[in-house]
Amino acid sequence: MEISSKEHTHFFSNNTIVPVDQSSFKSESSASKEKQSCCGGIKIFLGALSFVYFAKALSGSYLKSTITQIERRFDIPSSLVGVIDGSFEIGNLLIIILVSYFGAKLHRPRIIGAGCLIMSAGTFLIAMPQFFMGRYRYERFPSTINSTVSLSPCLQDKSQTPLSALEKSQAKINAGCEKEAGSSMWIYVLLGNLLRGIGETPIQPLGITYIDDYAVEENAALYIGCVQTVAIIGPIFGFLLGSLCAKLYVDIGFVDLDRVTISPKDVEWVGAWWLGYLIAGGISVLAGIPFWFLPKHLPKPDSRKDSSTSSEHSKFIIEENKDQRTSYWQQAKLAEMAKEFFPSLKNLFGNPVYILYLCASIIQFNSLIGMVTYKPKYIEQQYGQTSSKTNFVIGLINIPAVAFGIFSGGLIMKKFRIGVLGAAKLSLGSSFFGYLLLLSLFVMGCENSDVAGLTVSYHGAKPMTDYQEALFSECNSGCSCSKNDWDPICGENGVTYVSACLAGCQASNGSGKSTVFFNCSCVGTFESLQSSSAVVGPCQKGNECPKMFLYFLVISVITSYTLSVGGTPGYILLLRCIKPHLKSFALGIYTLAIRVLAGIPAPVYFGVAIDTTCLKWGSKRCGGRGACRLYDSSALRYVYLGLTLVLGTVSIFFSVAVLWVLRKRSSSQDETLSANGERETCGTKSRKDNFVNSDRLIQSTYWPEKETRL
Repeated sequence: MEISSKEHTHFFSNNTIVPVDQSSFKSESSASKEKQSCCGGIKIFLGALSFVYFAKALSGSYLKSTITQIERRFDIPSSLVGVIDGSFEIGNLLIIILVSYFGAKLHRPRIIGAGCLIMSAGTFLIAMPQFFMGRYRYERFPSTINSTVSLSPCLQDKSQTPLSALEKSQAKINAGCEKEAGSSMWIYVLLGNLLRGIGETPIQPLGITYIDDYAVEENAALYIGCVQTVAIIGPIFGFLLGSLCAKLYVDIGFVDLDRVTISPKDVEWVGAWWLGYLIAGGISVLAGIPFWFLPKHLPKPDSRKDSSTSSEHSKFIIEENKDQRTSYWQQAKLAEMAKEFFPSLKNLFGNPVYILYLCASIIQFNSLIGMVTYKPKYIEQQYGQTSSKTNFVIGLINIPAVAFGIFSGGLIMKKFRIGVLGAAKLSLGSSFFGYLLLLSLFVMGCENSDVAGLTVSYHGAKPMTDYQEALFSECNSGCSCSKNDWDPICGENGVTYVSACLAGCQASNGSGKSTVFFNCSCVGTFESLQSSSAVVGPCQKGNECPKMFLYFLVISVITSYTLSVGGTPGYILLLRCIKPHLKSFALGIYTLAIRVLAGIPAPVYFGVAIDTTCLKWGSKRCGGRGACRLYDSSALRYVYLGLTLVLGTVSIFFSVAVLWVLRKRSSSQDETLSANGERETCGTKSRKDNFVNSDRLIQSTYWPEKETRL
């Protein structure tokens, strides 16, 4: 019996030991798998989110690259183009609060996937007008169109024009008037951009906070910097795509290109703007697919399981015990979530750091959005570059500088473990030096092109105050010319004339782009009586303009990099200056404010200001003002750069206020901790009491650098 008892004892002891070893092995194995799942999951989400940022940035930047194309295609002013551009922000405005607040409590990846599908639908809608409106028509004198009829530009007597040609011309005008309703097709562009804004809404607030919730805390800044860097790569391809499409004629595939008499250098040239939207829409569809297969939650890293910076899902509603927490969230209703809406809003707006930074960002984004929106137009009008070359330069030179600057900011934050105070300093410094460099661009402009009757008179003097009357002179008084036409020709004297008729040209030779005009009375009266011929198209800018354009590019690249360095520190400042469970809500309010107070109005009032510098407006076929054909270069430079600089300077003052509040709170917190430290010398019991009091003080009193150190 004793032997048997010992055997039984040994048997049970062995049985009890083996399961413990297996349990321990399983525990270690599960922990290892959980760690791998956490790292792998967040990296997969990071890759998917980066691709979505790329897609939305590509379509958004492509829209910027086609601003002048849309303006000419639909014959609308810059102010109306600004409204179209701002419709994207209006789409965000419609649902941003609901998405950022309730979306954070639901399946965030799938909401982002649904947003991508909506965004692609809007992008396709923008391109639709091309397939429903008539072919593009531009102003050209009949002799420059491939025709067997040779006409005199200066129609002293309409009887010299063949009746068939007059009837044909009038028929074309009447046909244009019948199809004038097609110009209202720009409304579909506006609605498509509005839909793009709705689809893009969940990407930023839900995507960034998802990373911040499940990434290792010290890697959060680097991950966000990577996402923003990839987002900048999107505009590179967007502007390069815009450059390629701008070279192609708008009706490519629908008309015989040999019959097109204008070139990309002409102000009236319109590229295949619609083609890029079809490509961008397809990319958006592909970008949304991975999010339908990603989980709602990821395992939290060990370093953050007990951290105060826990995810929004664990702190939004009052926490219950751990066993009931998951089931409680699964059964939570939207009505229960809504109870915390107004208290959360009050808590958010009661944070002075958040409010001041919000004001600084709104004003700065006003300057940046306005500057970026009309930068292609500025380069085209100021330096005489084509739309294709302008988009190529911006995409290949300027945008990479922005990407490198944003990534540098995230790398600096990680390498030097910069906290909130340091992030505020870095953001302020980048803004200050960036806008300081912007000042130098005021002296890097080109003079106005010599256009008879607009920038110079027909006799070489400065123009009259009334530009419309200045278009007519003694040299063209015998011609039956229209002041509304814009069909520029370049005289041998280097002066551009609004039309061959206003130049007093009596004869022409050739057709299409090779047309040459002779016996131009106005060309002959300017400086030299011997030069009286002209060719189709405007004259090139002055010899100094290419050099100024090179200087502009260098300063623009340095300025873009400097301003972008503060991008990631600003994001971290925004995330860390608020309570953890309000991150998505705070980002949503922040995005909403930027959309409403910067994204919507900035393109509009920048466009209105730019329209005031127009010297020659085009005219629609059935009457009414069309798109601007010629701008005052000097006035455009001062309005465009001056408005950008004034807004940027005001934002710097708010950034200084943010830094001042952070320093004040930091010093007051140091004094509180120091006072608590002195009390610890009173004994063991006293130390315990003071530790409890100090802990309660920190928990009850919110200060910016709590839960903010990287």
